[in-house]
Amino acid sequence: ILVVPEKAKQRQMAISQIKTTLSKEHNGEKDFQVITGEEAVVVSKSFYQFTTTLTAIVAGISLIVGGVGIMNIMLVGVAERTREIGIRKSLGASNRHILLQFLIEALIISVLGGFIGIIIAIAIALFIGLMLGLTPIISLQVMLISLGLSVCVGVIFGLGPAIRAARKNPIEALRDQS
Repeated sequence: ILVVPEKAKQRQMAISQIKTTLSKEHNGEKDFQVITGEEAVVVSKSFYQFTTTLTAIVAGISLIVGGVGIMNIMLVGVAERTREIGIRKSLGASNRHILLQFLIEALIISVLGGFIGIIIAIAIALFIGLMLGLTPIISLQVMLISLGLSVCVGVIFGLGPAIRAARKNPIEALRDQS
């Protein structure tokens, strides 16, 4: 039951009258609850904070897992292309060139992953909106922040394999038969 007093000053009096009346109607048994607007806001705020925290934790774990995936792909790429690295270095490529090559590859992987993630998120939002009869709000700003975060994770986790590739000795790399 929603009760709105005519004047804000009457709110406390209305609450006590409602409690008294309900208590009488329920034979003194306190099997009801009177909740004010302020109490409802506190409950919804705590639920919102919990949901936000949980979402942030899941997102953080997802970013770490994605970063480790990028790092593994890059490490495999460095291992498989050891001879290529040796040939490029013997022909004059500097450590910087090799580093940039692998960082650009990590960047491409993370941008593609970011775009795929955005497309999946939009599809899920539209599906849930359709099921609940709501129109989801799709923000360009949020998409750009997500893509930027994806790029940062790709570059950070791709840096180790890129440095490893850049530091390879060209003679050792050319000897590698793998």
